[in-house]
Amino acid sequence: MFGRRRKKRDDKTDRTGTEAAPGSEGAAGAVSFGNEIEPERAREQPAKEADRHRATGPWDEAEEFPEARRMDLGSMRLPMEQGTEIQVNVAQDRQGKQKIIGVTLVRGKSALQVQPFAAPKSSGLWDEMREELREQVLKQGGKAEDHDGTFGPELRAVIPVKGRTTEDGKQLGQRVRFIGVDGPRWVLRGVIRGEGAVKPELMAEIEQLFANIVVVRGDQPVPPSELLSITVPKEVQEQMAQAAKARAAQQAAQRGNAGHSPNGAAGGSGQSV
Repeated sequence: MFGRRRKKRDDKTDRTGTEAAPGSEGAAGAVSFGNEIEPERAREQPAKEADRHRATGPWDEAEEFPEARRMDLGSMRLPMEQGTEIQVNVAQDRQGKQKIIGVTLVRGKSALQVQPFAAPKSSGLWDEMREELREQVLKQGGKAEDHDGTFGPELRAVIPVKGRTTEDGKQLGQRVRFIGVDGPRWVLRGVIRGEGAVKPELMAEIEQLFANIVVVRGDQPVPPSELLSITVPKEVQEQMAQAAKARAAQQAAQRGNAGHSPNGAAGGSGQSV
């Protein structure tokens, strides 16, 4: 099992000028040599009760976490595992500009959307988020119930799917799991859909993706509950632009064919949420 917090140096020791071990700052963070004393990071916070739900992840960048191949997306480092596709979720803001609102990891017939939020030093924001999610589900005509999961309290829900009913007219719903953990001044929220939300043998697989995420809170002041900035590498931006052009071309073709087919209709481009 991996440790939750790195040891801090004594502030009094620093002020008296006691020499610390020479270090090197690289892609993996601060690395120390010699006497194995590690530099203190100002953003580290004391361990909280909620940290027990993160015994094996998700991780804060200031913690000791298992090495793995991860994609750096600014506020998150996501595991890049074979068989897992990473999709960037975007939406238009009030000015009509595209804004990244989350990232979805797709593995087989399961999908995990993740979003990092700023949080106060004290725990409890995930509790508030669950209540807000419950209200949203109920307003949509769905059902929601609390469940004690791998990462502590989670919400399992059935959300109505618009336009889908059974032969006898009953509304069809989609099973969804809302999971989340309180970290050091952040909350990581996940939404699991597909087989990972209903099949026990696949739940652990999708949960492991969530556990392997590293959150980078940063030092910038961010109001609680606000989404932390998600950035994508240049090559991913180029892929997104190419995909957008392909979707636009496909939509144009569909609109052009709409008048030639009795069942034709203009297509729409839905964003992943």
